[in-house]
Amino acid sequence: MVVNLVTGRSKKISIYSDFKKDLQISPLSDDLTLLKDEDAVKEAIKNLILTDKGERLMRPSVGGNVRAMLFENITPVTLKIIEDQIRTVIELYEPRCKLIDVSVTTTSNENNLAVKVQFYIVNQEMPIELDMFLERTR
Repeated sequence: MVVNLVTGRSKKISIYSDFKKDLQISPLSDDLTLLKDEDAVKEAIKNLILTDKGERLMRPSVGGNVRAMLFENITPVTLKIIEDQIRTVIELYEPRCKLIDVSVTTTSNENNLAVKVQFYIVNQEMPIELDMFLERTR
């Protein structure tokens, strides 16, 4: 459950926070820099999409196996399978968001995929959109 707390100065308190991937240190506090609320959930969704099954230690079932699908022939069926994999991994492993829509399209040269994820953060009214590109690399 998320509660938006407002203090006497009408300051919003962040509910969700995660460390940045590069473990960057804040020059002001000599502590790790944090991603908060919307940015934290967006980063978690990106990590889930880019994680393959078996890649996480002690949690081999986490992941969408999307990178493996990038090397398949890009057809409408393949795009639908990738879309379903993204939808499934977000619904299973990211409880902080409520998914609205996932769309996967090819770019003009058909070597990259454009992924658009629309979602709500739990108990917040504004929809959020995450755009990312996936490309074949070895």
